[in-house]
Amino acid sequence: MPAMPQIQGFDDPSYNPFDSDEVNFGSNPDPYPAIAAWRAEAPVLPGSYRSRMGLPDAMIAAGEHFTVVGTAEVTETLNNPARFSNSGYKSNLGETFGQGSISTMDPPEHSQYRRIFQKIFLPQHVKTWGSTIVDPVVHDLMDKFLDRGEADLIEEFTLRYPFEVIYKQLDLPRSDVRAFQRLAIGQTDYVNSDKAIEAGIKLGAYFKGLVDARRAEPGDDLVSLLATTEVDGEYLPELVLISFLRQLMNAAGDTTYRGTSVLLTALLENPDQFEAIRQDRGLIPQAIEEALRWDGPVAVQLRVAAEDMVLGGVQVPAGAKLDVVAGAANRDPALYPDPDRFDISRDRKPHWAFSRGAHICVGQHLARVEMTRALHAVLDHLPNLRFDPDRPKPEIRGTMMRVPKHLYVRFDRAPVMAA
Repeated sequence: MPAMPQIQGFDDPSYNPFDSDEVNFGSNPDPYPAIAAWRAEAPVLPGSYRSRMGLPDAMIAAGEHFTVVGTAEVTETLNNPARFSNSGYKSNLGETFGQGSISTMDPPEHSQYRRIFQKIFLPQHVKTWGSTIVDPVVHDLMDKFLDRGEADLIEEFTLRYPFEVIYKQLDLPRSDVRAFQRLAIGQTDYVNSDKAIEAGIKLGAYFKGLVDARRAEPGDDLVSLLATTEVDGEYLPELVLISFLRQLMNAAGDTTYRGTSVLLTALLENPDQFEAIRQDRGLIPQAIEEALRWDGPVAVQLRVAAEDMVLGGVQVPAGAKLDVVAGAANRDPALYPDPDRFDISRDRKPHWAFSRGAHICVGQHLARVEMTRALHAVLDHLPNLRFDPDRPKPEIRGTMMRVPKHLYVRFDRAPVMAA
């Protein structure tokens, strides 16, 4: 039997990838007025989103760059992979997650592998993880602060629990959890590209050993399932499998933490809507979708023009990179009246928070389950939840990816939760 691999942390133990969040993704408290002004100017504008917002273009290949803010143009670029390629991610995600990441692929190669991964994350499968995996994680984290009557819901809950869910799905040793989270987040520290590449290398080495061990003695965990999956009688290519596992660690943990944090912040800022949910939990799906629309965790996606074209009245040459601003479509007043207002009662319409088309987020159903279970737990076990009047109120910040740093709350003390 192969020995279990040992996780190797960053060579520099003082490096904290969480400190680089604002450097990489910005600290803008509200990028939406600028986005609205751009949309009023034209649906497609020259220059990258990052440079327009004053951020460095980290790990982005040189060449012409455009920013797409018109809703029709956003939808077209995301829905048409034949004309708008995902190859732009090869210079960043490809360098850290691996060039086998499905996010760097285009059809037909992308379609072949996506179908395999998508089956695992279908709603009927993911729902079963709610009680067996998600709930125990939520209970364990909340038990640590329930008897205090106060907490920082970011540091003590939302930042931790999506990663803990992934660890349980992968059946990782508890001793490896802290190093794993740091490496997972470090993979997208593109401003400190040496750290991002180091994280990808170390996670790749670990997952290679883990896949070998689980093939020798499979369990019922996600690594075993993926490691023993075959395509035409062969295992998934190692490059594709390891790239997916690297990306899963980051995407499933980081974006869900951001989405849940924004959801709870918005509800506490709108106590009448929070009370409506307390009275009718059937409103929870509406609240989740509204939070994702209102301030989704990922504001921008990258595409590359596969041919010379005219997009939004602008001549775009083949090979040009396009920053597709999902946040612009999600706040389009033509679709959503008073779009800057968080309102769980508004008419439900599809949003762009999980992208669209061939590359729509594979893990979107798991993200919704995690957000749903988290909100139920908050309602069940944090009675009279409110902002802590003695601490600063949360401020959602970020230019590329959005989240508050802290969410200080008080609540009526409750007994610890049953295991």
